[in-house]
Amino acid sequence: MQKSNIVSWERENEIGILSISNGKENYLNVPDFLDIYDLKRWMEEEGLKGVLITGIGRNFSAGADLDKLKSLVASANKLEASLNKGKEILDYIEDLNIPVVAAINGLCFGGGLEIALASHIRIASERALFAFPETNHGLIPGLGGTYRLTKILGKNAIELILSGDMINADKAKELALVHTIANEKNSQQFAMDYLKRLVADRPVEVIHAAMKAIRNADTMGSDQALKAETELFCNLAVNINDHEE
Repeated sequence: MQKSNIVSWERENEIGILSISNGKENYLNVPDFLDIYDLKRWMEEEGLKGVLITGIGRNFSAGADLDKLKSLVASANKLEASLNKGKEILDYIEDLNIPVVAAINGLCFGGGLEIALASHIRIASERALFAFPETNHGLIPGLGGTYRLTKILGKNAIELILSGDMINADKAKELALVHTIANEKNSQQFAMDYLKRLVADRPVEVIHAAMKAIRNADTMGSDQALKAETELFCNLAVNINDHEE
């Protein structure tokens, strides 16, 4: 196991596990909760096919540690730099060419929810709770949460962000905030099994191509995305005989 700030990294064969560990609530001490150079080094490990993000213990993450955040407010430049680094971390996770699954237990608030939103797939335990409580403290989500939530919920994001209200796993599933609810109390093993099935027997280059094509559909115009899909297909087709032998 390797550690970077409040996050640890380990491998289970082809799956990497990023675990948030900082007390019972797994608070994020600062917006840049993870050294991005460590993150990039881990993501470049050979043979990696997927990543699971989870919280150690009963909670995924309750978000920002307000006391620590207040110490950053004294310097506007320092706060802005920390927020920008935090966004860089989440952008990097979202743009990975391997599937990233968030296994969500317990509290998933504020910055914790923003981490989950940067993941490609969100699996919640039956006891998971979600909220953006920032407006209760005179703030708004600051790590891309307003943007990512609006892309998922459309105008329904207004209520969740402005009210600061907490919703349970069933409501999150109804809103398509999470993709599925784990049958057991702890979502981690359920999510791990799901991710393993998703990438089992799939060559890394096929996973990379599929993820690129899916991201292109979201970031490019249709003509560009379709052209890129053709190029990705042809690049894979060159080696199709190797996979059938």
